[in-house]
Amino acid sequence: MFEYEIHRDRSAELIRRADEARLAREAVQARRAERRQARHAAAETESHTPRQRRHRFARVA
Repeated sequence: MFEYEIHRDRSAELIRRADEARLAREAVQARRAERRQARHAAAETESHTPRQRRHRFARVA
């Protein structure tokens, strides 16, 4: 009986750890998605400016 209780406790602990790891991964993915979306929105607003960001060709010596 004692071994069964140890097994049950260990199983519950592993399930808790897996849930915490899953939540952490989801949080990281959500932050990445927000940054990606913000970067995309910023690129759309900057793309309509009249000037170019960089010169297309290098400067001649």
